[in-house]
Amino acid sequence: MTLFDKIWDQHIITEIKGGRQVLYIDQHYIHEVTSPQAFAGLEKRNITLRRKDKIIATADHNIPTKNQHLPISEPLSRKQVDTLMQNCEKFDVTCYGLGHKKQGIVHVIGPELGITKPGMTIVCGDSHTSTHGAFGCIAFGIGTSQVEQVMATQSLILNKPKTMRITVNGELQRGVSSKDIVLYIISKLTAAGGTGHFIEFAGKAITDLSMEARMTICNMSIEMGARGGMIAPDEKTFEYIKGREHAPKGDEWNKAIAFWKTLFSDNDATFDAEHVFEADDISPMLTYGTNPGMGIKIENTVPSTENQKALDYMGLTAGDSLIGKKVEHVFIGSCTNSRIEDLRLVADFVRGKQKAEHISAMIVPGSKAVEAQAIEEGLDKIFAAAGFELREPGCSACLGMNEDKVPAGEYCVSTSNRNFEGRQGPGARTILASPLTAAATAVAGVIVDVRTQLLN
Repeated sequence: MTLFDKIWDQHIITEIKGGRQVLYIDQHYIHEVTSPQAFAGLEKRNITLRRKDKIIATADHNIPTKNQHLPISEPLSRKQVDTLMQNCEKFDVTCYGLGHKKQGIVHVIGPELGITKPGMTIVCGDSHTSTHGAFGCIAFGIGTSQVEQVMATQSLILNKPKTMRITVNGELQRGVSSKDIVLYIISKLTAAGGTGHFIEFAGKAITDLSMEARMTICNMSIEMGARGGMIAPDEKTFEYIKGREHAPKGDEWNKAIAFWKTLFSDNDATFDAEHVFEADDISPMLTYGTNPGMGIKIENTVPSTENQKALDYMGLTAGDSLIGKKVEHVFIGSCTNSRIEDLRLVADFVRGKQKAEHISAMIVPGSKAVEAQAIEEGLDKIFAAAGFELREPGCSACLGMNEDKVPAGEYCVSTSNRNFEGRQGPGARTILASPLTAAATAVAGVIVDVRTQLLN
């Protein structure tokens, strides 16, 4: 059996005629954008929560990343966040709202609190729920009607996805990170290459990664059309979870470890699709178009494409090199790259340097815990000295549902996960990259190959 099969089969409640199955859900994360209609649906039908103890709520999408101690000024955002708080109070759901020490991006706080654990089924009304698959669990995004279904029944009616294994062998070059791995894979398989599948990532280049880097890989698995991504748990996984607030303690820890060690794909397991890549072939990556599959190695030029509309939107022409391209904004954050490891990497690079004068460089931590850790380690002072602005936690400029937008026609090198038209604001031009490439670009004022900037 594959790792996916093992976890899925352990959670089947019953089969439904026609091939669908009812799957038990271990953990439900919610936020302010996709939960209001679900709560309203429950009230309308006079239904209570099936397992309120399996729901954790936080505010992340709409919130400002400055002056969070003040009331939210934007009316719609304020209404959405207030509605979340009111619903959670009414239904007695644990909620980490603005100002709470545990508040943050939902896919950052789940792992850091030890709520996310191997072998679980996890859902959220958010496509990047796949992030949690880095811990060896089945985690995927759901629609608002399904949010209501889980609230009412703690289960979902689903068709079982196909399985795919993507193996990355070897060791990465210096200056190449997990973000580059996943952008490279998507560029090869396209934004639809994983459609209908749940992906297991394997190989030495994957198992060598830290847990935070693995989360980046799984976070973007859906950007190739997959239902989700996962990585088998190992000693790094166990060490990351150990001692966290919601981690098992005492004898329960030993029992958990014994179970978690069974979570791997058997040697004779068969996948519906397999792809193999070599780490040596991966360079720092950039996107040039309007979906994450339109990516190139930084040393390559923009290819010819049938999607001329995307090149027109981005103001690019086939044959252009992105190296030396002037940009106006750098955004380091989002549920893809806003963890303490990402901030440390950026701080190490910008220490003693200064951002280009014309660049707006914004760093947004993924949670209050990450923000506090960054301040404790003095990273905030390094960022300030280099001219970078450290904001307060939130989804921020990833999706433009808050004040942090990129002006029309301007370029942003972003560590987020999507470069769709208008994603970071109407007319914004987004180039996806790793935190290291983003930091190097902020310092140079133009896109640079970070490998040329790293000292031996």
